[in-house]
Amino acid sequence: MSVDEVAPAGHYVAPGPEHEVLDLLEGLAKEPWGQVSASVYETARVASLAPWVPGQAERLRFLLCAQRPDGGWGPPGGYAVVPTLSATEALLTAGPRPAAERGLRFLRRLLPAASSIPDTPAADLIVPALVERINERAGEALPLPAGIDGRRLSAVRQYFRSGAEVPEKLLHALEVLGESARDAAGVRPVGPGAVGASPAATAAWLGAPRAPAAVTYLGAAARRHGGPVPCATPITVFERAWVLGGLARAGVPFAAPAGLVASLTADWGPSGTAAGPGLPADADTTAVVLFALGELGHPADPDVLQQYDVGESFCTWPGEDGSSVTTNAHVLDAYGVSGRRDVVDRLARWLCGQQRDDGSWHDRWHSSPYYATACCVLALARFGRGPEVTAAIARAAEWVAATRRHDGSWGRWGGTAEETAYAVHVLLAPGAGGWPGLGATERYLAERRHTDPPLWHDKDLYAPHAIIRAAVLAARRLMLRNRN
Repeated sequence: MSVDEVAPAGHYVAPGPEHEVLDLLEGLAKEPWGQVSASVYETARVASLAPWVPGQAERLRFLLCAQRPDGGWGPPGGYAVVPTLSATEALLTAGPRPAAERGLRFLRRLLPAASSIPDTPAADLIVPALVERINERAGEALPLPAGIDGRRLSAVRQYFRSGAEVPEKLLHALEVLGESARDAAGVRPVGPGAVGASPAATAAWLGAPRAPAAVTYLGAAARRHGGPVPCATPITVFERAWVLGGLARAGVPFAAPAGLVASLTADWGPSGTAAGPGLPADADTTAVVLFALGELGHPADPDVLQQYDVGESFCTWPGEDGSSVTTNAHVLDAYGVSGRRDVVDRLARWLCGQQRDDGSWHDRWHSSPYYATACCVLALARFGRGPEVTAAIARAAEWVAATRRHDGSWGRWGGTAEETAYAVHVLLAPGAGGWPGLGATERYLAERRHTDPPLWHDKDLYAPHAIIRAAVLAARRLMLRNRN
């Protein structure tokens, strides 16, 4: 039965969501590296460090097209720092010079005024490394933005000049080591030939086309985007776990292909699993895999997550600076689907304590509070209990309802299908009270003219397209069920 057969008159619904789900699942199998947007930061690093990779002209064209009228790159505010530094340095190295000069003028204004840098991976290493390269290359005296002093980068470089092996966690940003990256002790390509699942890190390690597997990896990463490259690839487990778990949670009818389900644990180890080859295992990916397996009828013991337990909450990986509410929401899901009330109740209390006064949550893995709020509300609504949880869900729903835009969308910088889907998930979560006025939102999500702006945190922002599609499809399913 199609949606058109069950939708009441007067409601706008795009036809045939079943074929969209099937197409989404088929795409996971056809694109095992993941469906991810091209990255300004990463593309610029490859253009600068490995111009011999096929597609150099297209990489430079991508950077030029992505430059804003004011000379910068990326989203507003502090989010512009990392991509603008990277693109400007690449254009100083590989041209054209006028675009690089516009980038320099923008940086002269941006860096002294930047009050803080968003909590993106390795920003405290990447920013001073790129400022140093630009100052040397262009004879500039660009300052470091507030909150970054370069001491950690100096300590890291000194440590590795001594011959120490690179920790797995740093491999993803190996390029910050400069010339030392090429001879970094113990570094070897894994999986399809990647270092740290990063084209930039792989290019820095290579220096020149000398290791066949790594050269092949860079060429393949570039071909997928016609020259530009994404920030992290492959991200096979990450993408498949978020898609399958998200669809199942929302009650979207689908048959999970056995191969996709099996792939979730193909690289399982004593620390769980990583988002993709070359990245360290982490609690976030491991927890989402465990939840997806439980929802799909393949429950697994969540106690592998105990090594990430730091008391009141769980870390994403050992030694993490700070904590992530979305990681802990996903850990709550993993223990909740397995029936472990002790951990669920503890994490529910911790998550409620992290809620902001306006009812939202914010997190280090996504630029939008709608993602973090949806993760927390869905976990609490499904597995939490007690008046504190009930009150937290109600406050979140009130915040979401109050921040809807006039066209029925939601978004931090502007309305997006992704953030609108997360808002729907919150409003229609159990215990949120529902919200009957979603007609404009249905129309907004059903129209297929949306793009996926990069909102997820990596070295710069990226868009995992398949995961976003799954979130939108799940939201449409929830709205359909809400009015039946």
